Amino acid sequence: MQPQRIVIVGCSGSGKSTLARKLGLRLGLPVVHLDVLHYLPGWKRASLADFRARIAEAHRGDAWISEGNFASWTFDIRLPRAEAFIVLERPRWLCLGRVLWRAAMERRNRPDLPLGCPEQIDRDLLGYIWNFGKTGRREIELARLDHGPSVPVLRLGRNREVSAFLASPQFPPARASTSSNTTRGRVSPRSSP
Repeated sequence: MQPQRIVIVGCSGSGKSTLARKLGLRLGLPVVHLDVLHYLPGWKRASLADFRARIAEAHRGDAWISEGNFASWTFDIRLPRAEAFIVLERPRWLCLGRVLWRAAMERRNRPDLPLGCPEQIDRDLLGYIWNFGKTGRREIELARLDHGPSVPVLRLGRNREVSAFLASPQFPPARASTSSNTTRGRVSPRSSP
């Protein structure tokens, strides 16, 4: 049976939004972009209380793909109901390159961009991407273990792994593993700390 509630996380520029849209089309599930719920026009942040209320409302239904991190603020809402957890583990250089390309070339409206928030690059975003391997991944993993340790995890790193996953006729892919969740392109029903 296909999961109906999927969380996708990863660094900015890792391809979370693209994977969420493609997977949403493939499975016929609505996609929730967390940035759209978090940012107000002009890249102003919603209050934490408002953001969490929007998160709770958007994840109330029985079917969704949830794209975005905000681990310490949202995992307690999303993960207890999730049936699958996808981690995009992309290299820093790829994420930086994609974000720079996106800002320079992709000026169109995208469904993952909040209303009134044009694509932009700033020092905070570049610093976040640069340090994601040290801080972001750790925060995500600790929050995942706190709020959804039994949710099956799929880690994808290479383009061919993402493509193979999207092309596979089943979820999780047939080459599932139950021993560890750290093998790329494989899924495990449980993970150990």
